[in-house]
Amino acid sequence: EVQLQASGGGLVQAGDSLRLSCTASASGFTFDDYAIGWFRRAPGKEREAVSCISASDHSTFYANSVKGRFTISRDNAKNTAYLQMNSLKAEDTAVYYCAAELSCAVVAGSPTTYWGYGTQVTVSS
Repeated sequence: EVQLQASGGGLVQAGDSLRLSCTASASGFTFDDYAIGWFRRAPGKEREAVSCISASDHSTFYANSVKGRFTISRDNAKNTAYLQMNSLKAEDTAVYYCAAELSCAVVAGSPTTYWGYGTQVTVSS
């Protein structure tokens, strides 16, 4: 069974930075073959796609709301993807989740997407 664990959340002030990690563990799961997406859900709001990094050429994609502030990366040797979040705003407050699928194009809606447990990010203004 594939397990994705998001970590690194916390309580910070507006303007601060956080780095989230998403680590995958499972026998037979080749991390290198999967795109990793980050999502968030704020209280009372629907889930929002934040960023994604592809498996093949490490292409990156960002929601307009985080473009220029967040950076996604991955270290395949560690089975880990990262989301560096700078210049955090109160509206970034949410539970952040990571997910794995073969392509960034389908990571949000595929029935075969692996979802991890979330990590809470709270930004005080």
